[in-house]
Amino acid sequence: MRFFTQEWAEAARSAVDAGPPQEGKLPAYWQWIDRARAGYTASWALGVRETGSYLILTWKDGKCAEAEIADGPVEADYVLAAGEATWEKLREGADPGRVVMYRGLRLERGDVLGFFRVIYFFVESLAALARVPADP
Repeated sequence: MRFFTQEWAEAARSAVDAGPPQEGKLPAYWQWIDRARAGYTASWALGVRETGSYLILTWKDGKCAEAEIADGPVEADYVLAAGEATWEKLREGADPGRVVMYRGLRLERGDVLGFFRVIYFFVESLAALARVPADP
């Protein structure tokens, strides 16, 4: 399966909806994630700067309900983008929290406060997405 194809997008949607393995962190952390996710409704567009392609994930009532690949510009509640090198690092196991914190994946459009209120939920979703195998 190739990276940033519709087949990969559906696998990513399923992985994000299931969430990452819940090991290595305190139960209270996962309880916070569960609270942040409960009833969450928004859309994320995660892009590759060099190609202008985006993975659009649509969340409805705490479930990742839809995924599609689109070419920019795109409409979503939160639009984020990273270079190909950053996406490769994520797929190789880079810490998603650090990638976001050090602006490897940047929020380009959307309510900053609203986004960062659920940042750990986003980071864990990004971790799940990064584990989806794909050919470059």
